[in-house]
Amino acid sequence: MKVNNLPISKPAIYMIELNSKRYTCPVDVTLGLIGGKWKILILSHLNQFGNRSFSQIRDNLPGVSEKMLNQQLKEMSADNLIGKTVLSDKPYRVEYFLTDFGSTLKPLYDFLSTWGIDYLKQNNIDYLKDQHLYK
Repeated sequence: MKVNNLPISKPAIYMIELNSKRYTCPVDVTLGLIGGKWKILILSHLNQFGNRSFSQIRDNLPGVSEKMLNQQLKEMSADNLIGKTVLSDKPYRVEYFLTDFGSTLKPLYDFLSTWGIDYLKQNNIDYLKDQHLYK
């Protein structure tokens, strides 16, 4: 592209490289760690209820496949957002929990929940009064 017959160069885009991934900014880093449909729901669930088994997490997320849940748990474990404790080898049982690092996102979980409750109220749904209907 040229303006007044002078070439215009594109501005350099600086990428943040972390753990073999590239990000454009800190928000992109955050979304890379917690983005997608399931991660923030899993993290919020662990924040609200504490330690949970694979089946307890799965049962709280209708629509998630076991493969997807397993993948998301592995990614969040690798990113130090969650940890797991092996309860028994046979049958193999583990519990997942928020790490101290994952717990630093508590203000985000609280904000998203409060915002969602307010949005539901604006649409004539009183979640706090009727939440027993949604479990």
